[in-house]
Amino acid sequence: QIHLMQSGGGSVQTGGSLRLSCAASGTPCSKCCMSWFRQVPGKEREGVASIANDGTTKYSDSVRGRFTIAKDNAENTLYLHMNSLNPEDTAVYYCAALLPDISLGCPRPDYPNYRQLIDYWGQGTQVTVSD
Repeated sequence: QIHLMQSGGGSVQTGGSLRLSCAASGTPCSKCCMSWFRQVPGKEREGVASIANDGTTKYSDSVRGRFTIAKDNAENTLYLHMNSLNPEDTAVYYCAALLPDISLGCPRPDYPNYRQLIDYWGQGTQVTVSD
């Protein structure tokens, strides 16, 4: 069992920056694929970034170049650094853990039905970007 506790987020103006954190506890999973998703009302939860156990990162087209996913293995903490935010980034953000899967690996964020494969979710945190 893995428990994911999120912190960070909040409100910022267009062009601003925020950092989200996700602390993992419970059963260690150094080989888990860790990801960030986001969801707005009325839309499906979408993946924005993923990081494999070897540090390989992947991003959705909508955030590439602006967001950075990172993890601190010593602290068992996942981060999402968000720069150049705009109102379209407004959403509830979720961290997520996918247990090791040899055939699947660490998927890109837009992998079909990726959200349905996730094993553990954080509680979600609101990010609001205003003009």
